[in-house]
Amino acid sequence: MLEENASRLVDGLEADSTDLGDALGTTLTLAKSHCLLDPEAARLPTWESWVTAMQVGSAVFAAAVTSEEHVGCRIADKDRMLRATGPQPYVNAGAWLAAFYLAVVCRERDRITALCRVPVSLLRESGSRYDEFQYAWIDTLQTYWLGGADLGAKLVAAVDGTDPAAAAVADPETAAKLLYPPMELFHRFVRQDHAGFNRALTDALQGHKGYWSEESRALQSTGLVALAPLAMTCFAYDAGFPIEVKSEYLPLALVERSWVGEFPT
Repeated sequence: MLEENASRLVDGLEADSTDLGDALGTTLTLAKSHCLLDPEAARLPTWESWVTAMQVGSAVFAAAVTSEEHVGCRIADKDRMLRATGPQPYVNAGAWLAAFYLAVVCRERDRITALCRVPVSLLRESGSRYDEFQYAWIDTLQTYWLGGADLGAKLVAAVDGTDPAAAAVADPETAAKLLYPPMELFHRFVRQDHAGFNRALTDALQGHKGYWSEESRALQSTGLVALAPLAMTCFAYDAGFPIEVKSEYLPLALVERSWVGEFPT
């Protein structure tokens, strides 16, 4: 059913590009669901599903920022012409982070750069409610990738905002178990703290497991892969960090970029 829904949404994007939000959610769910039966992402169809989700995530923002009437996007082995969408409810902070993490996992440097040039102000236009620390976190990632100034101060602002006393939207459990850990991993990464990174990765995966093992969430495929910690681990792996933590939440072939370059993306 997921495969059919994903294909239907992707094939309909040229007719209605405002389905990009639904397409991102569905293709990302499908990519994670592949890892239920293929936890190391060792099979080509699993990689194809991750690439498609990454392509849709990039297309969300390519269509939102273009000044032209149409923008060309490669999605699921096909070059497609999508209509410009401008700001949309789904062009928000959560979608940006998902698109960024997917591009990092797939090692798509040009797509990462394009995402990092998306104005944070555009994400605020979505009307979706996010805590200020989410925007500070996005600003941190963009600053890092583009080589901007005040990286440390921006990261501190993001981390401080996850304090329950400061967060207005995210509940304390979500902030502590899902939203703060990638910031700590990034902190250890930029400091080139190999041992600290592995400790933080262990903590991040324990928090992820605890969050998604709770009875009301246990059957949701969202928790099958720890996307944000996976992206930070890909950064660290590419920088030569020894990754000592093994987990089905971190598909090994994705960490080790085993499929990168297998086909045009």
